[in-house]
Amino acid sequence: MNTNRIIRKAQADEIQTIMSMCNHSRSIMRANGNTTQWVNGYPSSATIELDIVNGNGYIVEENNKAIGYFAFIIGPDPTYSIIEKGSWLDDATLYGTVHCLACAPGYHGVAKSCFEWCQTQAACVRADTHADNHIMQHIMTGLGFCRCGVIYVADGTPRDAYQKMTYPMVDSNLKSYIENEILPQYSHFDSAHRLDHIQYVMAQSLELAQHYPQLNNNMVYAIAAYHDTGLSEGRERHHLVSGQLVRKDANLQKWFSSDEIETMAQAVEDHRASALSAPRSLYGMVVAEADRDIEPMKIVRRTVQYGLTHYPTLDNEAQWHRCVGHLEEKYAEGGYLKLLIPYSRNKGQLEKLWALIADKKALRRVYDEIIEAENIPNNKIQ
Repeated sequence: MNTNRIIRKAQADEIQTIMSMCNHSRSIMRANGNTTQWVNGYPSSATIELDIVNGNGYIVEENNKAIGYFAFIIGPDPTYSIIEKGSWLDDATLYGTVHCLACAPGYHGVAKSCFEWCQTQAACVRADTHADNHIMQHIMTGLGFCRCGVIYVADGTPRDAYQKMTYPMVDSNLKSYIENEILPQYSHFDSAHRLDHIQYVMAQSLELAQHYPQLNNNMVYAIAAYHDTGLSEGRERHHLVSGQLVRKDANLQKWFSSDEIETMAQAVEDHRASALSAPRSLYGMVVAEADRDIEPMKIVRRTVQYGLTHYPTLDNEAQWHRCVGHLEEKYAEGGYLKLLIPYSRNKGQLEKLWALIADKKALRRVYDEIIEAENIPNNKIQ
């Protein structure tokens, strides 16, 4: 955060100033094509007052001047209890939610200051924004937030939901190295194996690891971060290549012994669901289970995206049959994917996926929706 800035509690006598900032932020939304967010008088002065009374309203201050406002509430948010078209990275850790972020004219980086401060207050931070608010989406993505799905606010309208984990149990220098040198590599891979997938695997790995105190959280974190890096040399041997990349990364010696690095490399190699043998260690079991990421809509979407990327010459019907074949081979009852950890959220999700795969009409509707969302011409055979 800008060293000239501080975050402090908002005061009741600042409501008029805050409303002016909200009006300015609304005007920015309108100027950038976002015409349906912050309508019907929201946020009202009563909303701001209630946040302040409850101790949840904050001012971003620079040189004794209020230049930004936001509400930050730690604890379950009712509007986040149901998420569609995706899943939270972590649904077990206590989280804080950012609402009603606004700034004064002429100042930049207020949102960054807000989010960076919030990350010092909670291990998990969530926020939502309108699908048309491309500015806020860009800011959150740039700060490492992951788009997790769609939630619905009190008036029933949808919002894109974001989440970021700060992992206080992991060495800060290791986190910095992973975030700056390893995670950016995923931007070059297919859409089913980009940063959102890796962030999910990292979050789920550390969530599962809390059930096993004997595990080293730094190792769990690094294993999850590296597990798909081998996609740089293709999918077929990516798990083996990922293991070699772990062994070859001399920087890891700053945090791990040679034995620990070898254990990590083996865990990375063992993560693949189609592996013929069980993982060689509990570390491998954890990352393999986390990698399952069995949210039905997400699984179907990733299957379609993979087909579109790697088999671009297939027509729509051929893509459909490839999708069904993969889902039945891997995820249907009797498929080769097996669950490894009893504490995982995957069991219930897998049962939902079984039902979807068995209902071909419902599955076809989902497939067609994904094809449309991917902007691929849908030339179905009638």
